[in-house]
Amino acid sequence: MVDSPPPAPVRHRRHGAQLQSAILDAAWDELVEVGYARLTMGSVAARAGTSEPVLYRRWANKDQLVYAALKHYGDSHPVATPDTGTLRGDLLAHLASASETLAGFYPIAMAAALSGMQAALDLTPAEAREQTMTARGLPLVRTIYQRAHDRGEINVERIPPAVLAMPFDLMRHDMLMDLKPLKPERIQTIVDELFLPLVAVHHGGPRTTE
Repeated sequence: MVDSPPPAPVRHRRHGAQLQSAILDAAWDELVEVGYARLTMGSVAARAGTSEPVLYRRWANKDQLVYAALKHYGDSHPVATPDTGTLRGDLLAHLASASETLAGFYPIAMAAALSGMQAALDLTPAEAREQTMTARGLPLVRTIYQRAHDRGEINVERIPPAVLAMPFDLMRHDMLMDLKPLKPERIQTIVDELFLPLVAVHHGGPRTTE
């Protein structure tokens, strides 16, 4: 008796959100492996196991696809929202979590923005930075500061926006320069030696550490 060949594997057709997620995951992987310049709609389609027309029905060009992939990656890798009971504790915990989670995201996002994505989408460099990088952390930052405001630690209306943004601007700068998460001592320096003293100037609030 001749053995019959094993059945061919069943391929499940993907639709809607499942297919879109697979495409955006593939686009992110292409960005990481080959970079923005060498990424093509064809290479993403091949990695996702679909066809180029499927991609073009959703995104008009690779710039729109890359932008969507950056947003998708950010949304699927959320940063923890700490609630330690103090502004200092929240900032230390958030900066540590954010730098671990986003260390691989920021360099890729900025490289894509500076390699032509921002020009193709008719964005200024500042707008590209805002949309691919800064906006990722704003809701959490507002939550941290609002909690501190509600506890009476700070008055957010009296603190200049540049001061409030400073810890996160420094975190992004360090990650772009070093391509790795911040060390704990660097995070503590940002919070204790730079940020909290400035907050105290504008609020008369906590200058000492825990």
